[in-house]
Amino acid sequence: MKKRTRQELNADITPLIDVVFLLLIFFMTSTVFKKSEMALLLNLPKTEDSEGVGEGKNKNIIIELSKNELAINGKKKDFSELNSYLETVKKKDTPIDLRVDKDVVYSRLVTVLDGLKKYNLGNLSLITEK
Repeated sequence: MKKRTRQELNADITPLIDVVFLLLIFFMTSTVFKKSEMALLLNLPKTEDSEGVGEGKNKNIIIELSKNELAINGKKKDFSELNSYLETVKKKDTPIDLRVDKDVVYSRLVTVLDGLKKYNLGNLSLITEK
């Protein structure tokens, strides 16, 4: 009888490494695509029907923001005066009507919203034209 020799069985892991790298590349590229989906360009429409928020009420704070100016309750103010005015508001649930011109630079709107957030004023309504 012939003497049998044992051969060691070694699994070739080269295809396994290839599959792991392909999966890694797939997940890396899919997360990049996921980030770009969140960056949407919004084109906000005008409203056809409104409830008339803040009309005839003196309790509301009305902030108007145009391209170059800011007005609070019908009086022109500076951005430095905005923070001092918001600091004096005692009732944190006071309704705030925010009227923003469509040509306003986004950073000016963010400045107003940051001031509102800083003083915990969150009862905010964005007013639009009919």
